Amino acid sequence: MKKNTISIHWFRQDLRLSDNPALNASAKNGTVIPIYILDTKNTTERPVGGAGRVWLHHSLKSLNDSLNGSLRCFKGDPLEILERLIAEEKPQSLTWNRLYDASSIARDSNIKTRLSKTGLTVLSFGGSLLWEPWETLKADGTPYKVFTPFYRRGCLHASPPRSPEPPTSIKFVQNDSNGETHIDGLNLLTNKYWEKLVINDWRVGEIGAKERLNEFVKNEIADYKEGRNFPVKANVSRLSPYLHWGEVSPNTVWYAAKQKIQFNPHLEKDIGHFLSELGWREFSNSLLYHFPGLPKTNLQSKFDSFPWTTDESLLRAWQTGQTGYPIVDAGMRQLWQTGYMHNRLRMIVGSFLVKNLLLHWHHGESWFWDCLFDADLANNSAGWQWIAGCGADAAPYFRIFNPITQGKRFDPDGVFVRRFIPELENLPNSFLFTPWEASTKLLDKCKVKLGETYPKPIVDLKVSRERALEAFSSLKSAIT
Repeated sequence: MKKNTISIHWFRQDLRLSDNPALNASAKNGTVIPIYILDTKNTTERPVGGAGRVWLHHSLKSLNDSLNGSLRCFKGDPLEILERLIAEEKPQSLTWNRLYDASSIARDSNIKTRLSKTGLTVLSFGGSLLWEPWETLKADGTPYKVFTPFYRRGCLHASPPRSPEPPTSIKFVQNDSNGETHIDGLNLLTNKYWEKLVINDWRVGEIGAKERLNEFVKNEIADYKEGRNFPVKANVSRLSPYLHWGEVSPNTVWYAAKQKIQFNPHLEKDIGHFLSELGWREFSNSLLYHFPGLPKTNLQSKFDSFPWTTDESLLRAWQTGQTGYPIVDAGMRQLWQTGYMHNRLRMIVGSFLVKNLLLHWHHGESWFWDCLFDADLANNSAGWQWIAGCGADAAPYFRIFNPITQGKRFDPDGVFVRRFIPELENLPNSFLFTPWEASTKLLDKCKVKLGETYPKPIVDLKVSRERALEAFSSLKSAIT
């Protein structure tokens, strides 16, 4: 590319300045016009969810501050917006970091083809994954469908992830109008009360991502392998929203963890397990890339005939944390109140939905998409297919999480449940996960009225488990 020229960098899910390959390429070309486009044409079937819009709004504000107010925000058809902007500014190049869902790939391919014909240099980069999906194939060129060989052979035997690129000096074209006005003009916020509540415990943006990563690696990664199963323990990274929106690169996270091993070899198992979780993120994106129907289509087609039920009242009880099973309800309330859910709880509430309630995994995927700050199309879709037993490397359908034993095992002191279900805070631990087994006298003493202050169980665990296994056995042949 020519020197001392103008380049446009299109921010998407790379809302950061550090280790941003596409942005650095623009910077090498000269002065950069930074833009963000809220695509309303190519995302009609999958617009950003409610929680995602809240995070995006605050992330764009943070990014714009880092850019000294030079971020230009647009809303509409990206091709039309880019063509208009290119005609006005006459840049020599356009850069972006790649996305891996079918809609984005089709959109970007069309834009690259159309704009390249005008003489514009259009360059895309890998800034969201450790390995590109076409770099982790089997020897025969086909994609992996089982995680362990994908990670051990496809990833760890491939070239190491690129090292994070050091910060570079970037000169941005100043925005004549107020960048923040443009962000507000995207109309991402619609429910002020909930939006203020849900974002309260988070510092959104690149600075917040760096702080979270540093705190996790310094103080919380020890005992990660076991501690990550307990919702009240500080042994989870909580980096998923920052990774999804690209406020930190996976390469930065990967090498921060690897560096920790160098000085703390006794943490190798914990850190190795954390790195494998980053591997699951890679696996999900590989599945989405190679199987673009992942968000809606069962990877195991035999599940297409599974006899799901329909019951709006059961679905609503699950969504609002009113199932009568405290660990399930606490997880669902955490989701609604914080835009986040601990991974152990995601498995528990997911199993309860698709197996005890026998409701389609699409309902869970859709609700998580709307409520999670880290609502990533690849992770969310692959995760729900895993829970339902119909995906790649999925949990066996007959593996049904018991919410009572799960609660007692992973929240033994009831700290998590009491935090999100204050109506049960006075119950002793012996009845906290089975309040219906407590005597009327004890319930009265603890100010709990089943069916009024807290619901009775909406299904019987034993009966619902048997019904789920019967539904599974009704499939024409065993699922492998």
